[in-house]
Amino acid sequence: MHIVNSDDLRFVLALHDEGTLVRAAGKLRVSHTTVARRIAALEAELGSTLFTKAAAGQVLTAAGEAVRDVARRVHEELTSLERDVVGRDARLSGTLRVTTIDALVLHNTRELSSFGERYPDVELDVVVDNRMRSLTRREADVAVRFTNAPAEHLVGRKIGRLEFALYGARELIEGQADPADVATYPWLSWSESERTGMAEHFFRQHADAGRPAMRVDSSISLWAAARAGVGVALLGCLWADRTPGLQRIGGLWPDAGLDLWILTHPDLRRTSRVHAFIEHFGDAMRCHQDTMSGAHPLVPPIENVAPLPTGNGA
Repeated sequence: MHIVNSDDLRFVLALHDEGTLVRAAGKLRVSHTTVARRIAALEAELGSTLFTKAAAGQVLTAAGEAVRDVARRVHEELTSLERDVVGRDARLSGTLRVTTIDALVLHNTRELSSFGERYPDVELDVVVDNRMRSLTRREADVAVRFTNAPAEHLVGRKIGRLEFALYGARELIEGQADPADVATYPWLSWSESERTGMAEHFFRQHADAGRPAMRVDSSISLWAAARAGVGVALLGCLWADRTPGLQRIGGLWPDAGLDLWILTHPDLRRTSRVHAFIEHFGDAMRCHQDTMSGAHPLVPPIENVAPLPTGNGA
């Protein structure tokens, strides 16, 4: 007996409706390779070919038409059930658990707190954790994350892109004979982070010291150490450009930007308080797009620095 994963059925519907893997992927907000993989897995499970290639795109076989009809019925039933459940949770009240990183809480508290002011019957519970809390296990209802690869099983809204550059404290920079010479500065790095390799690759190319002056495990600690003059660090422009006493050295760090996403589980996307938060916080953060992109530092950057290497070389 074959047990079909009902989630695979939506891939059949999307590919039938859109006609190509690329368009189906756009509709589902996944990669085209994910669509191909899920269709292939379903075909293997059923032991039947569901689609064939034609001039007009992907075309259903007879077996595929049967699966499509079942998928339509399942989709309609689930949609009806979801409307019923969501309708029972239509009031803007209750607890909303949001997980995000420390830097956003420190520097964008106003954007978070204004949601509670607008919706006073919703209790906002903010979980600060640089690790991704599980939305599937309901450890959180919403995740606000900087990532270029959001989990495929989540849905959400991309609201901007954070760029990075090299920053140092003003007094540290002023104490250098040549402020543009990165090799003369002590430097800071991440510990146990996805960005460790990229940061240390940059400094080992540009700095004399073999080891950093300090490694830290959070973006706030990195920002604080740079602000205190411990060393220079690669920081997000959203926060560093707005920090008095920090100055950018050189241009943006190529190919190191991260997209800002608000993510939730598909089962929760129409819950009123989840939907309201995604719209509210997304609109609030869009006002900072220029700052996230590094377009407006408080003071002009120190120029004539050797070009930063791309993140791909890390």
